[in-house]
Amino acid sequence: MTANDEELAKDLGLLSALTIGVGTMIGAGIFVLPGQAAAAAGPAVALSFVVGGVISLFTALSASELGTAMPKAGGSYYYVNHALGPLFGSVAGWGNWMGLAFASAFYTLGFGEYLATFLPLPAVAVGGFGLSEYQVGALLAGLAFVGVNYVGAKETGSVQVVIVTLLVGILTVFSVLGFLRADVATLRPFFPAETGGAAAVLPATGLVFVSFLGFAKITTVAEELKNPGRNLPLAVVGSVLVVTVMYALIMVVLMGVVDWHQLVPEVTTTPVLDVAEIVFGTVGLAAVGVGLLTFAGLLATASSANASILASSRINFAMGRDRLVSDRLNAIHPNFATPYRSIAVTGGLILLFIGIGDVEVLAKAGSVLHLIVYGLLNVALVVMREADTPDYQPEFEVPLYPVVPIVGAVTSFGLIGFMDRVEIALSLVFVVGGLAWYLLYARGQAEKTGVLSQYVLSRSDEMPAAAVSAAETVQPDESAYRVMVPLSNPDSERDLVSFASAIARQRGGTVDAVHVVTAPAQTALQYAADHAEAFDEAYHETLDAAVQDGQTFGVEVETHTIFSHRRFEAVFDAARDHEADLVVMGWGEDVHGSPGRAESAFDDLANDLPCDVVVLRGRGFDPDRLLVPTAGGPDSDLSAELAQLLQAGHDAEVTLLHVADEQRAGETFLEQWADSHDLSDATLRVETGDVEAAIERAAADHTMVLVGATERGLLSRLARGAVVLDVVDDIDCSVVMAERARERGVFERLFGD
Repeated sequence: MTANDEELAKDLGLLSALTIGVGTMIGAGIFVLPGQAAAAAGPAVALSFVVGGVISLFTALSASELGTAMPKAGGSYYYVNHALGPLFGSVAGWGNWMGLAFASAFYTLGFGEYLATFLPLPAVAVGGFGLSEYQVGALLAGLAFVGVNYVGAKETGSVQVVIVTLLVGILTVFSVLGFLRADVATLRPFFPAETGGAAAVLPATGLVFVSFLGFAKITTVAEELKNPGRNLPLAVVGSVLVVTVMYALIMVVLMGVVDWHQLVPEVTTTPVLDVAEIVFGTVGLAAVGVGLLTFAGLLATASSANASILASSRINFAMGRDRLVSDRLNAIHPNFATPYRSIAVTGGLILLFIGIGDVEVLAKAGSVLHLIVYGLLNVALVVMREADTPDYQPEFEVPLYPVVPIVGAVTSFGLIGFMDRVEIALSLVFVVGGLAWYLLYARGQAEKTGVLSQYVLSRSDEMPAAAVSAAETVQPDESAYRVMVPLSNPDSERDLVSFASAIARQRGGTVDAVHVVTAPAQTALQYAADHAEAFDEAYHETLDAAVQDGQTFGVEVETHTIFSHRRFEAVFDAARDHEADLVVMGWGEDVHGSPGRAESAFDDLANDLPCDVVVLRGRGFDPDRLLVPTAGGPDSDLSAELAQLLQAGHDAEVTLLHVADEQRAGETFLEQWADSHDLSDATLRVETGDVEAAIERAAADHTMVLVGATERGLLSRLARGAVVLDVVDDIDCSVVMAERARERGVFERLFGD
């Protein structure tokens, strides 16, 4: 049994998403790094921020396209894992997760510095280990931020909106007064010789790039974002543009008011406060200005740390869902609907980094790890475009493809070369660690195969031998066969899980019990998740019963809960997301919108099934004597496969039934059909006359009927019904309707094959 894996509710709007990006990015460059940045490039650091913004913009465009096509928790990690496979996914996951943890510690230490300017905090020394007053404040703040994220994404989004609104207002006033006080002469020379001249711009960009990590954090909460097709690109690209302009302007203000030599760390630890005292002093409000900017520094670093913790825990959550780390991290809090275990693990790492880390090293290490992930993200976009998979349907597409992702990849990887060796080495440790982790642990757990490997292996005759060999080498171990069982009615749970477990056991697979909790359209899904028992009293009991029933067959049962306004659509969406091989559904009036088939009438016309589907009208699970009516076709082929599996597992007696116009022709067909489906030992029964009457007569001597879905077109079925619907209520045994997943044209959908 595994932990119950629940889906995240969509409760973040455009403003919340935009402020997650802006709030994260606006803090570091202005309030934590200006002194180090001034020492690195002098006034030209304003240009470094512009360069960092341009580099980020290319990746932001790529992330927007990928995010609208795949709005999943995990963001950049998910895209890399899906496109390039779990080997690169492990690198991206660990890199992104640790990069955000480094950045979170960096932001929180900045918060501690500003907190210590007005609140007396004690330094702590235990043995040979000591914590400065900054670190003590940062640890307290870190605990608070982790607590906010533990409570829930909605509360986090609300906090971000308030923080960013206040922050932008304060910085706007500061900028206006600063421009009135600034002297262009202090910006000369723009490329000072002592910093290395113009050559210092790119190394300084490497230092300040940690200030641009916020835009990708928006994609990590895409699964919780309302209308991601519209809101995701607006939030991602918009946040980059907003903060790039603000950074450039405020750097000009800082170094236009005070000579850049007076801002370096050797002179002052709070350069923004020194400038604020001057610019607000011109209007007689020096103390007020310092107070406002101190408050703004606290807001900025708090928003950055808060959003980083939110994003890093979602990456951890997504890695657990893909089995690259323990899937116990998938657990959703029963009251707050948040991945509380992921948040706790991430929070513990952040507090550790606060205790042992250095501000500049944390900033650069976080930047290098993110640049690696951003480079891979751009490559992932190229792979998805070139592979042209049917499920890749982005609502937003990058302009000037493939120039944008290629430039994004080159600039991201290229900027790493301007970092210091210690940060590059530290980051490479995590890259190598990610590779080792995949090969030693995750390869045996992961189930996903990347689009790149699929593309290479599907064209093995055309591809270089080295590429094919590499794709085969890094493939995850053979994925287990997965049978998904949507559960909504406790009365049908035992029959459905028993049937699914019998099939899964023969395939060496697992059962994925998905409980769908349906809420009215007027009820927010977040509220439904918080009050699940109010919408379904059997919320936990149904899943517990599924696990127990699966254990009687010796089959592993995973449990998931989905909160949805549309139960039927949620089932097939979950089958796609969970990569099910077979779905076992219960019989119900709302299931058969298209008579004689598993899907609704709309899906029958517009969409293909995500996998094979069976619909069970259970009257007790008894596979001793199986009846398989057949007239040929792919759906009857699936019925034959299921009969084989039940025969092998339960020593069942199988009878094949064919209704023909002429006895001898019917016998010939059935003999050939039985041989081709490895059922030559089955009893063959050929009848003439009415099909429905023949099935009803034969079913009287059997315990279960396995019948293929009808091949007739929708128009015919709407007018005349379907055989399986006509007989299901007239026989006493269980009935299984099987439908094979396959592509069908419009003509076949309407009129039949």
